[in-house]
Amino acid sequence: MLIIPAIDIKDGRCVRLLRGDMDRATVYFDNPVDAARHWIAQGAALLHVVDLNGAVEGRPVHLREVEEICRLGAGVQLGGGMRTVAAVETALGLGVARVVVGTAAYDRPDLLRTLCSRFPGRIVVGIDAREGRVAIKGWKETTPMDAVTLAQRCEKEGASRIIYTDIGRDGTREGINVEETLRIAGAVKIPVIASGGVATLEDIRRLGPLGKQGVEGVIVGRALYTRGFELADAIKLAESY
Repeated sequence: MLIIPAIDIKDGRCVRLLRGDMDRATVYFDNPVDAARHWIAQGAALLHVVDLNGAVEGRPVHLREVEEICRLGAGVQLGGGMRTVAAVETALGLGVARVVVGTAAYDRPDLLRTLCSRFPGRIVVGIDAREGRVAIKGWKETTPMDAVTLAQRCEKEGASRIIYTDIGRDGTREGINVEETLRIAGAVKIPVIASGGVATLEDIRRLGPLGKQGVEGVIVGRALYTRGFELADAIKLAESY
């Protein structure tokens, strides 16, 4: 079970949102590169970086910060505004290990198919859901599509893995939605990464055994930033499964 710290960038700073609301952001680092250094020092092997402004605007906004983070040596998976071949190619050229496609995976399956073919193994689909329904465009719109339906479609198009985020729990520290995460993992053969609501080490304990069911890791945000637990402790616990 891989523990993946989240670094969300809004207006050049590292923030955490509450339930995906751009107007409810708490700043934790004025410079997101400092956040990356902090988590790498505590043992992070992979960082989940989201360009929040990019997600809303539909194009990458914080490429300079992303490039600096990539230079630190840890793996980086980047999401937010990755809606064209050019945007994905630019991100990978900066040193990003893999790119997370969200909105485009929903409304442009042809683009997803092209990306998966052109960059095999490096395209991840981020499925953000509100009460089981897919949300897009920086979580501003909720669609009628069930998250499982989209996950299965993306697997067929060649996605390397799925990141499943329960928006209703994101940033709340109410606990991970294990049931919905397992519903996604059970519907596809590619790995699934859990996200949204991690609060305590107990959440890591609940997720740990699910590695055998296709859940390969978990993205952790606010719980780390508010010192709900230490990253090093979570990594040690996860490695025990």
